[in-house]
Amino acid sequence: MASRKLTLAFTVLCAMGALLIAQSKPEPKTGLGMAEAAKGFLAAISPEQRKQATYTYDDPERLNWHFIPRERKGLPLKALEGAPLQTAHKLIRSGLSEAGYDQVLNVMSLEEVLYLIEPGERTARRQRRDPDNYYLTVFGEPSETGLWGWRLEGHHLSLNFSVKDGKVISSTPEFFGANPGTIEAGLGRQIRVLGPEEDIARQILKLCTPEQQKLCWISKEAPGEVPGPNEPQAAVKDPVGLPVSQMSDDQKKLLQELLGEYLKNLPEDIQNERRDALKSAGLDKVTFAWYGEPDLHQAHHYRVQGPTFVIEYNNTQNNANHVHSMWRNLAGDFALPVKK
Repeated sequence: MASRKLTLAFTVLCAMGALLIAQSKPEPKTGLGMAEAAKGFLAAISPEQRKQATYTYDDPERLNWHFIPRERKGLPLKALEGAPLQTAHKLIRSGLSEAGYDQVLNVMSLEEVLYLIEPGERTARRQRRDPDNYYLTVFGEPSETGLWGWRLEGHHLSLNFSVKDGKVISSTPEFFGANPGTIEAGLGRQIRVLGPEEDIARQILKLCTPEQQKLCWISKEAPGEVPGPNEPQAAVKDPVGLPVSQMSDDQKKLLQELLGEYLKNLPEDIQNERRDALKSAGLDKVTFAWYGEPDLHQAHHYRVQGPTFVIEYNNTQNNANHVHSMWRNLAGDFALPVKK
């Protein structure tokens, strides 16, 4: 029996190591690809559209992020067609993995669902709910040298990047949302755009012993929103919850899967940098906290926090069918240091 436990522990250790140590670490290429894609995008649109799409790097607009349906600065995808639209999507792809690009398209497509199911006059609904009502904004001059950035943003989506000398130096705040969170698409078929991020976290909670629950389950009431929306830096305090050091082997494996669901949306070099930061800061210092009810379609919220990052996942609105999730850098979003 002792031998079997040692074997399982070794297996878990290897699995956690696979999360933190990449098979290979190619030279960062994402920043250079972003510069090429951004230059192609700006060259393909009209002079008037370039004025709409561009700001200086230090303009306050760069920090003006949000994920609600509101008026935005930048150039909307709905203003583009043909080659310019293709270059816009090339820029979007440059900041994401294939899985991440699919996630973006899925989030956008939910606007069509809302257009179809929400009440009200058709024109007003279309103005509010449009899968092409997502904005690209470039800050500074895209180049292989120097400092610049860009943003993709719209309802339930905010991706923010800063690039210096061809290297991505910031990829946060990173926000994905889903409304509806669950779509019944026929007999026995559901569509859940952010479903795995919820289900894996819930499994960690379900495996908690009574003693672990005292640490992990912070409150039976969930907060109504992720903390710090529209704030330029993460609004978190001291970590709370169940630390990895006190998790079972099965819970550690699930936490690995959960982190993987968030990391897989990014290009490989950015994934590797986040893994390296996790490893350097100490995976044992990561904590998992749950708020709200324990079951599907009940209001809940969870937080995964380490010394370098925090993940917040909230599903409380619309009878727990409306998801907000984000990854933030505790050293400072937007490549800005946190003010002490």
